[in-house]
Amino acid sequence: MKIEQIYTGCLAQGAYYIESEGEAAIVDPLREVKPYIKKAEEDGAKIKYIFETHFHADFVSGHLTLSKETGAAIVYGPTANPSFEAVIAEDGQEFKLGKITIKVLHTPGHTMESSTFLLIDENGKDHAIFSGDTLFLGDVGRPDLAQKAAHMTQEELAGTLFDSLRNKIMPLADDVIVYPAHGAGSACGKNMMKETVDTLGNQKKMNYALRADMTRDEFIEEVTDGLLPPPQYFPLNVKMNKEGYEDIDKVLKRGTQALDPNAFEVAANETGAIVLDVRHQDDFAKAHVPRSIFIGLDGSFAPWVGALIADVEQPILLITPEGREEETVTRLSRVGFDKTLGFLQGGVEAWKQSGKEIDTVDSVNAEEFKKMAEKKVPVFDVRKESEYQAEHVVDANLTPLDYINDHLAEFPDNEKFYIHCAGGYRSMIASSILKSRGIHNLVDVAGGFADIKKAGIPVTDYVCPTTLK
Repeated sequence: MKIEQIYTGCLAQGAYYIESEGEAAIVDPLREVKPYIKKAEEDGAKIKYIFETHFHADFVSGHLTLSKETGAAIVYGPTANPSFEAVIAEDGQEFKLGKITIKVLHTPGHTMESSTFLLIDENGKDHAIFSGDTLFLGDVGRPDLAQKAAHMTQEELAGTLFDSLRNKIMPLADDVIVYPAHGAGSACGKNMMKETVDTLGNQKKMNYALRADMTRDEFIEEVTDGLLPPPQYFPLNVKMNKEGYEDIDKVLKRGTQALDPNAFEVAANETGAIVLDVRHQDDFAKAHVPRSIFIGLDGSFAPWVGALIADVEQPILLITPEGREEETVTRLSRVGFDKTLGFLQGGVEAWKQSGKEIDTVDSVNAEEFKKMAEKKVPVFDVRKESEYQAEHVVDANLTPLDYINDHLAEFPDNEKFYIHCAGGYRSMIASSILKSRGIHNLVDVAGGFADIKKAGIPVTDYVCPTTLK
């Protein structure tokens, strides 16, 4: 028996490869399926099953493409209603894989079709659970995403999740291994541990949601407390996972078309495409195509694209580091953004050489910012509210990047203002969005709050949320 976790840090997502006696199964595969097929080929195995724990909201699964290319059956738990052929398993139904068995445990609550897959080894012993978004390490799946589909309130879903955990998960032995679908950084939960594998026994000790003395009402209150609005792309990804999507090979072929500066400009004007610049923030600050949006590849790229670009049908034109065009299109497709039309051949340098206009972002380091902060200049902090509450520059305004468009009226019209995040990545995204909205009187603080603290700029500790600006 072989179990391999295939973890994608950008999405904080875990897919799983299971093999026994020449038969393999994949749990919650990503959109690009070649790595799974390659692993099976290397093991001399045939992929027999694709187990989907639920209709994912935060990424587009590779279940349809993988099934098409391998003939493997797609398996969902009870109540799932996909628009394509799949096995809708009964609660307790078992699937043989070589010498091992995969048993379906229906665990609704995150969504109503959510199921946990229990792996029983060749000796008949419960070995591991693939818990999807039902159970994370340190947390459980948020119960507010499926309200519309389930015709239930988030409190009702939370109560259902409580029952699932108590009746299906917690009775299992403490040495059962927990393989969740997500880790820290995912928007599918709020309190996940940085670890990606644990034992159920340790989770019973560490996870607030698995306290033995917890009542149903206490669980509902704690699980629903502090939930932030989900990213706008979540319902669109659910729809794609449930109804189908374009083959990724076609998406890659279209998205990796090289366009010279003139063709790139024509495409932008004719299609209304967003120009998405995925280079490093320092390169974007020095020179970029006017009104382009920066979201760097070397950060939490896909989740920020999903959070800030509302419509997965939005056409996108790319400016990428040389040689990373296919990677960019692939990572966009993971969260359902399939309408990439091509990339700027030769990058910003070719754009400049063609005589076209470029733009820049004014930027200062923390030492330079310190001199301005002493003069009480306007400062805008685009970190999360929790980060701001923990510590922030004295008199700084909180304008979280996730909701930057809701704060546009708060930025000064003419007066120069300064903008920062934790390290410089998010503030450059915010700067690009503001500039695309015609707000140019901004200065980005390179290095963010980390460098601000080192420079000795006055900061203040926790403040009550009701006093936030």
